[in-house]
Amino acid sequence: MQKEPDVRHDWGAEEVAALFALPFNDLLFRAQTVHRRHHQPNEVQVSTLLSIKTGGCPEDCKYCPQSVHYETPVDAEPLMELDAVRAAAQAAADAGATRFCMGAAWRSPRGKQLERVARMIGEVRAMGLETCATLGMLDADQARTLRDAGLDYYNHNIDTSEAFYGEVITTRSYQERLDTLANVREAGMSVCCGGIVGLGEGRSDRAEMLRTLANLPTHPESVPINQLVQVEGTPLAGAEAVDPIEFVRTLAVARILMPASHVRLSAGRESMSDETQALCFLAGANSIFYGEKLLTTGNPEADADRELFRRLGLVPETGQTAPATDPA
Repeated sequence: MQKEPDVRHDWGAEEVAALFALPFNDLLFRAQTVHRRHHQPNEVQVSTLLSIKTGGCPEDCKYCPQSVHYETPVDAEPLMELDAVRAAAQAAADAGATRFCMGAAWRSPRGKQLERVARMIGEVRAMGLETCATLGMLDADQARTLRDAGLDYYNHNIDTSEAFYGEVITTRSYQERLDTLANVREAGMSVCCGGIVGLGEGRSDRAEMLRTLANLPTHPESVPINQLVQVEGTPLAGAEAVDPIEFVRTLAVARILMPASHVRLSAGRESMSDETQALCFLAGANSIFYGEKLLTTGNPEADADRELFRRLGLVPETGQTAPATDPA
């Protein structure tokens, strides 16, 4: 299939900075125009995320309450049993989710861990749900194992710009994250990769993070944009919050740079007003996590999400549909 002319992989730093600097209305108009060329304007893909192994992670990500480096309210828990995962997936499907994501707090899955997760993936996929996992770094063999188990998507965020990355994480390199993305792509799985806003980074870091993703040989099929959820005990607790308008700008630029991707309004929705979320959807967000928790932090209740969808005239995405035509 011939690519649309606005799908590019050669964005320059000055071009992305200029998008961020557009008047807000102009930026949203451009983002919404791009969005309608590639997606149904009022459909939102709905995912549910389950922490299948919580806490005890050896990484030192300064935002994460699951790190062993910090004293946080999150207690370490072992890998869940298959029956419990199956039940959670069924509940997600019953609530309207079409994708079920499983997250484990590992640096990288090993041996028996990977085998057990592979069985979970097979069970969830057999239920008719798309499958996604975030398990830490993967080498080529691990990626192939997950693909053979039936994994559709692998999530591995780059978090921020390469220049700012060392201020947030020291136990794994930026290049290691990119290597995992390459291994996932080479194995034939779809990529879910985005970042976090509110780590203390500047606008230039947000721009460079998005530019890195947009200039990959293939855009991530899903691009989660997270707002930092501050957790007591982590080094970033008490960090200055990002202005909601700046957060919406980040989503809009992501939509313009990666037109065909699902841009996910991800962590941090619990603290967002309905009006902010509405602007995010206008900016091109067309995917959310649905349910009470995102791994270890809160998420809007399912009933509140349904009510917001009703008020905005949004509907859950149920399958592949043709993009809408441009507005007159």
